[in-house]
Amino acid sequence: MQEPFQNTSPDAIAASPLIVPRPEHGISRANISENALKVLYRLKQENFQAHLVGGGVRDLLLGHEPKDFDVATDATPEQVRQVFRNCRLIGRRFRLAHVHFGREIIEVATFRGTTVASEGDDNDRQMENGRILRDNTYGTIAEDALRRDFTVNALYYNIADFSLIDYADGLEDIKAGRLRLIGDPEQRYREDPVRMLRAVRFACKLGFTIERQTEEPLFNLAHLLADIAPARLFDELIKLFHSGYGLGVFEKLRQYGLFGELFPATEDCLAREDQGFPLTFVSRGLANTDKRLHEDKSVTPAFLFGVLLWEPVRQRFEEYLAGGEAANEAMFLAASEICTQQQSLVAIPKRFSLPMREIWSMQPRLEQRDGKRPQRLVTHPRFRAAYDFLVLRAEAGEADPELAAWWTRFQEASGAERATMTEGSAKRRRRRPRRRKSGDATPGADATGVVKGGG
Repeated sequence: MQEPFQNTSPDAIAASPLIVPRPEHGISRANISENALKVLYRLKQENFQAHLVGGGVRDLLLGHEPKDFDVATDATPEQVRQVFRNCRLIGRRFRLAHVHFGREIIEVATFRGTTVASEGDDNDRQMENGRILRDNTYGTIAEDALRRDFTVNALYYNIADFSLIDYADGLEDIKAGRLRLIGDPEQRYREDPVRMLRAVRFACKLGFTIERQTEEPLFNLAHLLADIAPARLFDELIKLFHSGYGLGVFEKLRQYGLFGELFPATEDCLAREDQGFPLTFVSRGLANTDKRLHEDKSVTPAFLFGVLLWEPVRQRFEEYLAGGEAANEAMFLAASEICTQQQSLVAIPKRFSLPMREIWSMQPRLEQRDGKRPQRLVTHPRFRAAYDFLVLRAEAGEADPELAAWWTRFQEASGAERATMTEGSAKRRRRRPRRRKSGDATPGADATGVVKGGG
C-alpha cells in the first residue's frame, strides 16, 4: 500500500491492483439499480468486461444511496450501441454511450487509454497548453484507472465475480476520509480546471479532508476556470449548490479564491461591509436552499442565481435610484448590467434568467401596499418566490422586517381583512402630502423612493 498523503503515480497504477473478493466488502447487488445490473449482465453475456465504477461504488461503500450508476467496459461506444437498442451515443470530447430506461440513464464509458496521439487524429487524446481537448483513446482497465480524477472514484465493481478492484488505494482514502487526486495535482487541474470544483464538491458532499498536495494548487489556479465554457460551468454550479451542502461549498469556494473567479461582482460586494456589518444574504439564501433540499422541497436555479447575484444588483439599483431613476427602471438597468457581465462567465439559460429577473423586479413592487396592488401581486406566478426572497432579505437586515411580516399576514388574511390592511396602507400614504406646505411640493417629489417608484 502507498504511504498516506502521497499522490498515486502512473507506475503505481500499472502495478497489480488490490482485489477484494465479495465476502470482504459491503457492496450488495440489492443496492444497485436494476437497470444498471441489466447493462452489466448484458455486456458480460456479450463477452465484454463490465464494471460498476466511480461515484456509485464510492457511495455504496460509504452507505449512501447513489444518485446514478456508471459502467466502464472494454466495449467501444459503437459496440455498446449494437448491444442495446435503447442506446444513444453522445459527446465529442468524451464519447459516451447512454442506455435509456425510461427516465433513468445508465452511462457506459469505454476504458480510456493514456497515449497522447499526434495532432489531427480523429480518435485520440489531444491536449493543448496542458488541457485535455479530446480523450477518445481507448485502453485497459488499468489505464482507465489512471485517467480517473480522485482515488475514491477509481474503484471498480466487477460483475463477473462481484469483486472490488482498487488500483489507487481508494479504499484506504475512503477509510481515512481523505480526498486525493491521482497523479500530479497541478497537472491534473490544468488538464481539466473543473476538477477544482469537483474537489470542493466531493469534500463537502462526503465530509472528507482534501489531502495537502491536492489542496495546495487550489489557491493559485482559479484563473484557469476562465477557459471553461460558461455553459459547462452552469451545469457544475447546479451540482455544487443544489445537492444540500451549498453553504459549505460557498465557504470553500471563497477560501480557495474560486468563487471570485465565477462571480467577481458578488465577491467584490462581499469583500466590503455595509454600514459596518458583513453581508449575510448569500449565506442565508444558500442555507435556506440546503434546508429545502433536506426537506425534499422544490428548488430552482432561478432562485439560486437570484441569491448569488443579488448583492451587485442591489448596489447598482441603489446607485441608479440615487441618480434619479424610478425604481422600475433602476432595477431593469441594474439587472441588465449584472446579468450581461455574468453571462460571459457562467451561462444562465433564459428559462432561469428570466424568472430570476422577475424575482428581483418584484422586490420594489412588494413595498407598495395600497389599493389593489397587493391583491394583483399575490396572483403573480413569481409571487411566492419573490416573497421568500423578501423574507431572506429581511432576515439579513437588508429589508424591513415589518414589510415581510405584513406580506405574511396578507397571504393568511381573509378578503375583508385584506381590504382593511390595504386601506390602512393607503391612508398612511395619503397623509404624507398633507403634511407638506404647498410651496414645498415639487413635481415628482413623492416618487423619489423605492416604494412609490416601483409601480
